[in-house]
Amino acid sequence: MASVWVKSFANLPFLCVFFLFVLCLPYGGGQKKKENLLSEKVDQMMEWSSRRSVVRMNGDKFRRFVKAPPRNYSVIVMFTALQPQRQCSVCRQANEEYQVLANSWRYSSAFSNKLFFTVVDYDEGADVFQQLNMNSAPTFIHFPPKGKPKRADTFDLQRIGFASEQLAKWIADRTDVQIRVFRPPNYSGTIALALLVSLVGGLLYLRRNNLEFIYNKTGWAMAALMWNHIRGPPYAHKNPQNGQVSYIHGSSQAQFVAESHIILLLNAAITMGMVLLNEAATSKGDVGKRRIICLVGLGLVVFFFSFLLSIFRSKYHGYPYSFLIK
Repeated sequence: MASVWVKSFANLPFLCVFFLFVLCLPYGGGQKKKENLLSEKVDQMMEWSSRRSVVRMNGDKFRRFVKAPPRNYSVIVMFTALQPQRQCSVCRQANEEYQVLANSWRYSSAFSNKLFFTVVDYDEGADVFQQLNMNSAPTFIHFPPKGKPKRADTFDLQRIGFASEQLAKWIADRTDVQIRVFRPPNYSGTIALALLVSLVGGLLYLRRNNLEFIYNKTGWAMAALMWNHIRGPPYAHKNPQNGQVSYIHGSSQAQFVAESHIILLLNAAITMGMVLLNEAATSKGDVGKRRIICLVGLGLVVFFFSFLLSIFRSKYHGYPYSFLIK
């Protein structure tokens, strides 16, 4: 009997080692499987990024490569509606800036597997929009490597605009990845401007003896209306999250119809102020009356020009000057 106990105690260390080995087997196998899955996801994202700087995703790809763990990389997703029947001109403009940013990252020396750019179109991933309770586009969201996106991970498009430089700054704040935006040379604008100047110059030369059409207010008004109609902007924008209506677009790349009306009224008020100042300076009436007219005109010019400057400052971020209204 004593010998049996002695043998049992002698085998105790071996039994402990055996049980520890058995307990570690599932954990080690699961960890290995997790690492393999992560490696496959990273390799697949790198392969897609090598083909296109912005990876197009449907619902299945989004859930697998963006939402589902494991993941050790950040993903920037642009939720948009680019199909022609959606008539989203802002989406097309934002997509151009997004492509510039993604290309700048893809072809930079700092490119790595820590950050990927993707896009989910409503017509290809309507289930994703429903899953995220999203009913507006375009929207930019950063999905961090761990955890759920926070409030700051949603880009404030209405306040900041969608210029590539602003997106790069936001990404740097959320991921610590610095992207230097590189815009390829585009000569189409220069060529179009040269053709327009040549056309206008030729027209003025041919009608050099009769230039009254330049002062045709109806013609200028029709040209402004056609410009707004061609670009197809919305009248205003209503934020679906808080219901706030924006009449001024937050970017220099776009302009609402209501914004055109506001700018028109501001310029009209400034013009009225200038007219009153001129009237006060040239008229020969009562001095007190002229002084009142001068003060009213000066007030109109100062106040509404300050308002106009504040709108310009809100659209062109980084503009350093302001007057009265910030």
